[in-house]
Amino acid sequence: MRERRVTVVGYEGAELLDIACVTSTLEMANGLGAAPPYRVRLAGPGGRPITCGSGLTLHVQETLERVAGPLDTLIVSGGIGHEDAAGDRLLVAHVRRLARESRRVASVCTGAGILAAAGLLDGRRATTHWRWARDMAVRHPEVAVDPAPIFIRDGNVATSAGVTSALDLTLAFIEEDHGTELARRVSRYLVTYLQRPGNQAQMSMFTAAPPPEDALVKRVVDRIAGDLAGDLATAALAAGAGVSERHLTRLFLKHLGRTPGRFVRRARTEAAAHLLASTSLPVAVVAARCGFGTAETLRQAFVDQYGIPPSRYRSTQATHPPRAV
Repeated sequence: MRERRVTVVGYEGAELLDIACVTSTLEMANGLGAAPPYRVRLAGPGGRPITCGSGLTLHVQETLERVAGPLDTLIVSGGIGHEDAAGDRLLVAHVRRLARESRRVASVCTGAGILAAAGLLDGRRATTHWRWARDMAVRHPEVAVDPAPIFIRDGNVATSAGVTSALDLTLAFIEEDHGTELARRVSRYLVTYLQRPGNQAQMSMFTAAPPPEDALVKRVVDRIAGDLAGDLATAALAAGAGVSERHLTRLFLKHLGRTPGRFVRRARTEAAAHLLASTSLPVAVVAARCGFGTAETLRQAFVDQYGIPPSRYRSTQATHPPRAV
């Protein structure tokens, strides 16, 4: 193989970062010795320049309709124009055609909606930007949409979450194609994580949605966030709020989409993740501070949420010598 042909599909209203995270990372790999190298080309409908969501104009290198396989990798970008692109039958047909001629198919952010429109995600587990996950699940019930991970691999099809998660997915491709050492060197030059776990949550539960509209739920959430090591059993939370456990659970499901118990477990796990990445505290101490009875209980919660144990999370997330607190 002389080169790995990679076609990135753009369109009017595509997100510049969705494109650049892929193209710049692969070109960086080339500069650092990828062999065979990647031959990266941006393709667009009609070969016309595309105006990105940021207002900047990109000149494509290939006309989408004229691209022919075999390709190593086909990557569809996302962006504010993704709905129009997914509704463009000609564009979708060419994505479907090229997917059949590609070893590997991927999407960035809302580009997953275009893959779904092409039928490429039918029966598969997939992700997209958290903001658009519910909409995609409604439009494409044949796709198992999971809004949590930053990227998902299902067979030869990969979908990534919002915007810069494309960088994580591209580094994973480089590691798959050329090994860990080259991926590590690329990540150093990019000043980013080598391996942010693919099933790491896209964003914190405390920032993923606006504060609960219900005043009682907000008070309970504030109590949870302010005393993670305390008694946060549903019975204790309900008693503190002056309502029954059943009523509190109903309110949490309505406003937060999860039971009080699940909310508490995730809040504690996220707090533990922050301490693991930013301090040198022993895992047992982190567990105690965040309300887990034992280090093993913390480990189980971590594996459930992130797919890796706390020690592995710390090794991939700590970007500088951790501090003791």
